[in-house]
Amino acid sequence: MARPDKAAAVAQLADEFSSSNAVVLTEYRGLTVKNLKDLRRSLGEDASYAVAKNTLALIAARQAGVEGLDDELTGPTALAFVKGDVATAAKKLRDFAKANPLLVIKSGVLEGKVLNAEQVKKLADLESREVLLSKLAGAMKASLSTAVGTFAAPLTQAAQLFGALETKQADQKPDTSAAAETTTDAAAAAADNQ
Repeated sequence: MARPDKAAAVAQLADEFSSSNAVVLTEYRGLTVKNLKDLRRSLGEDASYAVAKNTLALIAARQAGVEGLDDELTGPTALAFVKGDVATAAKKLRDFAKANPLLVIKSGVLEGKVLNAEQVKKLADLESREVLLSKLAGAMKASLSTAVGTFAAPLTQAAQLFGALETKQADQKPDTSAAAETTTDAAAAAADNQ
């Protein structure tokens, strides 16, 4: 029969696996307690970093519906449970591993699928969610501006056409005021002659 403390640890790990956007498995052999504390601090609120026994982590992963971690859960393993932006957390782990070569990224889990170390590192190359959303918003704004221009073009062209027609009609009308002045001048001259 399982001990209550182990059962509680498995339940907590299974909950972490289920509620996380991604999980990154790392090997921390040789890192000091200070290094691990710095790593946890660098991850911030987007992720939590926990050292777990491999057998308990494997049982918890299976309970959460994640299969295929048998080969990855060997040696000293710590798990980074990512709650926020996966790309940002992967970048932070990659950068920490560059600064501290003793941290090795072993694999990961994203949406229930097991990723190898290279795939996790490729996640780090993605732009953050905020950057991608801002690019999407910019593209949508540009598309809307183009659509507005396309819809407004016929109206603008029609207004310009009507303006040109009005100007042309005004130029073609005979100047009646000049003719009236000529008639008035002729009448005054005739009156003077009499």
